[in-house]
Amino acid sequence: MRGLLLTTFIILTVAVSLSHGDIYRRKSADGTVTFTDTPTTADYELVIREGPEVLPWREYARIQADRSDIDPELVEAVIYVESGERIHAVSSKGAKGLMQLMDDTAEELGVDDPMEPRQNVRGGVLYLAALIEKFGGKLEHALAAYNAGPGAVEKFGGIPPYPETENFVKRVMEIYRAKKN
Repeated sequence: MRGLLLTTFIILTVAVSLSHGDIYRRKSADGTVTFTDTPTTADYELVIREGPEVLPWREYARIQADRSDIDPELVEAVIYVESGERIHAVSSKGAKGLMQLMDDTAEELGVDDPMEPRQNVRGGVLYLAALIEKFGGKLEHALAAYNAGPGAVEKFGGIPPYPETENFVKRVMEIYRAKKN
């Protein structure tokens, strides 16, 4: 009986590990960035964690992205960077949920409960779509506005020189490009 349980455990462990699609990134000394799903050295950093199951909010995020004419991979990249795909994430500044909506923004978007994943994603996608339109399709500017507010992007005529915002835009774009390839 123990042998059967051990064999079953090993088979299930291997099956689950094979079904994962984690993506890792490494930046070499010459600045070359490499993405892989099978890191060969310890200097790779995990940038996207995929499990064997489709997360319940993921399909809804894709539907909302399609409705708003936004690439679903961009929405997923924003969710990953904003909340680490944690439904109940709350930032130190009070941003909530998968897409880290601030209470005022959530209210403007008709989101009654920013901790409810579907409402949060719907509101976040609507907001991102509005920012992409506002900034003439310039994704980097729209992402900067998503993070720092549209006023900051307008004030600086582009990505504001805030380390948090610069890092946010860079990380979202890196993950977005990795998902597209």
